[in-house]
Amino acid sequence: MRAKPAKSERSASKARSASLKASKRSSAKPKLVKENSANQLDQYEFTAKEIPITVTVSRSKGEFVPIYDLRVSSISKTTEFLLEKIRQELIREVNLGVVDILDAKKAEQVESVFQEAIANLIQKHFPDANAETQGFLTSYLFTRSLGLGNIELLMDDNNLEEIVVNQSSEPVWVYHKKHGWLKTNVFLQDEDQIKHYAALIGRRVGRQISVLQPLLDAHLNEGDRVNATLTPVSTAGNTITIRRFSRDPWTITRLVKYGTISSEAAALIWMAMHYEMSCIIAGGTASGKTSALNCFANFFPPNQRIVSIEDTREIQLPSFLHWVPLNTRLPNAENKGEITMGDLLVNSLRMRPDRILVGEVRRKREAETLFEAIHTGHSVYATFHANTATEAVQRLTNPPIEVPPIMLPAISLIIVQFRNRRSGQRRTFQVAEITEDSKANVILQYDAKKDRLVTANKSSAFMANLRLFTGMSDAELRKELAEKQRVIEYLVAQDVVHVDAVGRIIAEYYTNKENLLKFVTAKRKFEDAGAE
Repeated sequence: MRAKPAKSERSASKARSASLKASKRSSAKPKLVKENSANQLDQYEFTAKEIPITVTVSRSKGEFVPIYDLRVSSISKTTEFLLEKIRQELIREVNLGVVDILDAKKAEQVESVFQEAIANLIQKHFPDANAETQGFLTSYLFTRSLGLGNIELLMDDNNLEEIVVNQSSEPVWVYHKKHGWLKTNVFLQDEDQIKHYAALIGRRVGRQISVLQPLLDAHLNEGDRVNATLTPVSTAGNTITIRRFSRDPWTITRLVKYGTISSEAAALIWMAMHYEMSCIIAGGTASGKTSALNCFANFFPPNQRIVSIEDTREIQLPSFLHWVPLNTRLPNAENKGEITMGDLLVNSLRMRPDRILVGEVRRKREAETLFEAIHTGHSVYATFHANTATEAVQRLTNPPIEVPPIMLPAISLIIVQFRNRRSGQRRTFQVAEITEDSKANVILQYDAKKDRLVTANKSSAFMANLRLFTGMSDAELRKELAEKQRVIEYLVAQDVVHVDAVGRIIAEYYTNKENLLKFVTAKRKFEDAGAE
């Protein structure tokens, strides 16, 4: 006769079964969860590498900022205990040295060995689990064993712009798109773990960080930018700062919808883009310069070649545009192989571009090449650090950049972005033109009390250039401006927010304007066109 299993075995088996049922219930699609507490500000769910996550943002007594609470939805205490046992068994089975783990050349081999070992152990300890649950448990263990732990889970939250590790004695901080800076419930074990995570990040992109090279500045394949520092350079402890690349790019619809820019100002910028007039988007750090450039680039006609040059891949244009994205490259461990913005800008002139987008102009060489490109007949759009249009002119014409003032009128518009650090709101602060005497004339100015752009001065150079290059009268220009404004307001009214959907309607404006305006006038969705 077959002996009954021991009591402890039966208990463990029941626990595994209960845990698996909980896992299945929690693997539903992400959804918004309603607030249920006076101190709770927000709650939502998302999936990170097959792992269902619940996030709660709430105020806590004694804390000056809200708390971002990250929970793995389907992991009970019993399951967590069992998975930790499996992880310990995994470490014993897969005997890898630190050199193997940090060797970029062996990365794929190491990950393959771990994946196989984890899959076998999950099969052994959870034989009744379905494929979905096994995938979830495998991902969870892999992240814990070879990934960045909870940092990797945070990196999959599309609501986060920044993930910051200051030191092991502090919680990880995050910058939330809706709530600003938040403390999390995520802690790293010690300074060695922060250093280990920084080394793992470096390994993914073929870079190293060590006592001899205590600084790391790298771009991940997904577009995220990572900066890491080691003590004693950072005196309080080792640090990691991850700036996430937006997976859902901003469009002009969202800028207008959320009050960042008015439809009138957007139409004016569209006129500049339409008729190939060069622009600079200026602003302070994190003011939304690159996001604005990305949105305004949706106004490009579909029959022109566009080359974008960036440090970090942030620009995302509609898929049917003729677009070549280029990225800079940092030097390797031997300080070789660097590709700068200047290098790419010079190279892009040989690619027969109609439009050139430059992520950010920082140095004299970049500015010189940019203005040379404009004077050789290219339309150029770039971002630049300056808080006002006048400050942008001063920075461009004085050391260290020193662009000759006589070259400045080649820039038709300076669009200034502003971020209110108290409220977190981003706004278009100024739309200015460059006059013939190389000065900034502000056409539209942000009024903080009214929270909107108002007319500041009458345009002289910009409208004169439009008349010169288009042959239109003032009345015809006003009519086209109003027409473009109607299309932008139509995008907002119809809630057309995706980059490809916005780009499709803008392309229709260029190729079959009469057809598009039928839908705008009738206030019908453009998809209802049918055979028209």
